[in-house]
Amino acid sequence: MKSEVRIDKWLWAMRVFKTRSIATDAVKKGRVSIGGQTVKPSRGIKPGDIIDVKKPPITYTFRVLQLTENRLGAKLVENYLENLTPQSQYDLLEMTRISGFVDRRKGLGRPTKRDSRDLAAFRDSTYADSFFLDWEDDDDNDDDDQ
Repeated sequence: MKSEVRIDKWLWAMRVFKTRSIATDAVKKGRVSIGGQTVKPSRGIKPGDIIDVKKPPITYTFRVLQLTENRLGAKLVENYLENLTPQSQYDLLEMTRISGFVDRRKGLGRPTKRDSRDLAAFRDSTYADSFFLDWEDDDDNDDDDQ
């Protein structure tokens, strides 16, 4: 077993990121830090390191237990890292998830299927064609009464 592994490889192997290139980009953008310091993708990690990963809107915190460069099954991940993320961060994530639906005001965003059907029915309706206004006849009738 190696004494150090690249941070981007380890994050990918622990299923924190879906692909290694996404993990590398996140590290380059400064979203990953070890001990409060942002790092480069090539930075080596050792068992016992505390890693913070910012995936908006929350920040995950992990402790490295073991090292590996190979992607693992989801059930084996708990043997290689300890999740130290506080419950308040998960609460924030849940609140954001819920508020995404609650804060959406009617009329904002993409129309629903029902809205699209109503709009199509309005456009295709023959109501406007069957409605007839004869303004000239009304004016003529008013002149005749006087």
